[in-house]
Amino acid sequence: MQITEVTLQGFRNLEKMHIRPSTGINVFYGKNAQGKTNFLESLYFCATGRSMRTKYDWQMIGFDEEESHIRLLVSKKNRNERIDVHLRRDTKKGIAKNGIPIKKLGDLFGTLYTVVFSPEDLSLVKDGPAERRRFLDMELCQLSRIYYYDLQQYYRILKQRNNLLKEIQKKPALQESLFVWDEQLIEYGERVMMARRDFLQRLDIIAAQKLNALTGGLDQLKIIYKPNCDLGQMAERLERNLQRDLYLGSTNYGPHKDDIIFSIDGKEVKSFGSQGQQRTTALATRLAEIDLIREETGENPVLLLDDVLSELDEQRQKYLMESIEGLQAFLTCTGIEDAIKKYISKDNLFYVENGRITPEN
Repeated sequence: MQITEVTLQGFRNLEKMHIRPSTGINVFYGKNAQGKTNFLESLYFCATGRSMRTKYDWQMIGFDEEESHIRLLVSKKNRNERIDVHLRRDTKKGIAKNGIPIKKLGDLFGTLYTVVFSPEDLSLVKDGPAERRRFLDMELCQLSRIYYYDLQQYYRILKQRNNLLKEIQKKPALQESLFVWDEQLIEYGERVMMARRDFLQRLDIIAAQKLNALTGGLDQLKIIYKPNCDLGQMAERLERNLQRDLYLGSTNYGPHKDDIIFSIDGKEVKSFGSQGQQRTTALATRLAEIDLIREETGENPVLLLDDVLSELDEQRQKYLMESIEGLQAFLTCTGIEDAIKKYISKDNLFYVENGRITPEN
């Protein structure tokens, strides 16, 4: 899978532009706060329909602009695809695939597969469960429209159940209707849990191999799915904790409370790992994503590497660059690191200054 053309207008601080990236590693360099990450954000948005930095679409529109446009051409093994994005301040975003507007975000997934590397990857290991669930859901949604549908249904039903729990506090007789939402919540909740379990079992095997290679066999990584309640026990947990849910007006058991545990040599990386181990764990996990997407889809994902080399030592820089050789990547940096010099030429080098992206050739 390759991005063959990118057209932007009115996106963040970036000037109107049209580029044809190289099939290999494309390097976008320049000082900080010039727009390099904004460019990667536009590509990620075309793959997922969401920003990797903000919840609000209007924040991606340039300060002096009323709307923003993104167009990508994507080349795959057996076909070409076009993605068009239209953002306006006063209306919902519009996304079209091959000229046909999509009605559901799930219809976009699978058009372009991406894997993102950034300094913020440490949050995957260090932050709370919400960050790890977000990672899990975004990867699974890219790979499976069924998962996306089940997840959307689960959260829709969860919202309805929580609303009803609050209403029951005022009108206790409404409790008789709670079972309707419980049955649906259990059905979709267990589908989500099974998909997460299966995905993490596969990711665990590949990521362990990546970390083993990164550390020369010194560290043994384990990725463990930590569901909020075990499969087959959700009905019992909801029934047992009904009074607590009623008191709090919210549902306290289900996959919306799941977590992932990263451990090295049996010790949780979040609490006991060094900064280097935390960073290497995040890197191994991202590299494992590449293999998983390739195995599942038969396509190579497009890689988005945001200033990631500056956070890695020389050994890890070398391993990363060797691991992604042969894939299309968009890499941002402030200067040309020694680790990437052998991979670049004027055909894949872009200078970024004050929102203007200038191809070196």
